[in-house]
Amino acid sequence: MTETSKRPTTREMERAFYGRDGSYDGVFFVGVRTTGVFCVPSCAARKPLARNVEYFASPADAKAAGYRPCRRCRPERAAGVAPDWIDGLLRRVDRDPSARLFDRDLVAMGLPPSRVRRYFRDRFGMTFHAYCRSRRMAGALHDIRVGADLDQVVFDHGYESHSGFRSAFAKTFGLPPGRSRATECIEVALVDTPLGPVVVGATASALCLVEFATRRMLATQVDVLRRRFRAAVVPGHNAVIAHTARELGEYFAGRRTRFDVAIVSPGTPFQERVWSAVRAIPYGATESYEAIARAVGRPGAVRAVGTANGANRLAIVIPCHRVRKKSGEPGGYGGGRWRKEALLELERSRARPRSAG
Repeated sequence: MTETSKRPTTREMERAFYGRDGSYDGVFFVGVRTTGVFCVPSCAARKPLARNVEYFASPADAKAAGYRPCRRCRPERAAGVAPDWIDGLLRRVDRDPSARLFDRDLVAMGLPPSRVRRYFRDRFGMTFHAYCRSRRMAGALHDIRVGADLDQVVFDHGYESHSGFRSAFAKTFGLPPGRSRATECIEVALVDTPLGPVVVGATASALCLVEFATRRMLATQVDVLRRRFRAAVVPGHNAVIAHTARELGEYFAGRRTRFDVAIVSPGTPFQERVWSAVRAIPYGATESYEAIARAVGRPGAVRAVGTANGANRLAIVIPCHRVRKKSGEPGGYGGGRWRKEALLELERSRARPRSAG
């Protein structure tokens, strides 16, 4: 894999497409010549003959070739790319999360409320109005933690009464506002990478989640975060997410070999020892599960090391892709084995000494 590579091999894409492998959704897109639409690999529509398909790295590439998005699988949603019709709405919410938007406001913008509701349920797991409430609550918690007056917070974030604000706040964070000055929330956002979008989550001070958006364990990892941090997980952006996105971009461009962003990754004592040993594996190198087991003082716990490695919530940053089988085979990877191989190839190509001359 090179810094400009954005897709698996054609053979791998064919296998994923005809096998309806959802772990590749958002990684590449399939144009169907006979229908003029493009889809994600897992699309439930009937599969065309191989001679009637072509592969693209992004929805923009597929559109440029004359294809339109499939209405069944909604490929732009899988890419983490907002379709044109909703982009203005997202920008409006980002500009002023405290503003309250009602169905009549959506209609005035030419957006059918039912369509908006379906989009937000599909992409964020909540309705548009729940998304807006989460954004307002995240902002309210920030203001409370920095010492803002509660009366000011209530009205600045679009609430008309203390009782309505207290009820909404307690529902989101589990505590009344007056007891929440030490409470944090975890904000999450999608960040595009050459291997597909990743979900990045962070508190105000540290990174706590990096997972490929198509990973089947993503929902489980988010639930673990809620329990470990006793915090709400809400959509949003903060400085740590922006920092992480920048470092991920540098990593995939081959300009970064280690991550400097502050991280917090609580686990069992054994898990934390494994993750610490994994972080010590140099860029461009690999270690076996057996070697990690020895490094943490549990030479007989190879299988437990594999389980702990799989429970890592900070993909790439804690480089669990650098752990392989004793035989030299890459072994499993939550984001898909092909991603593991692509990450290792990127690092090998950048770590390889340049020849003189």
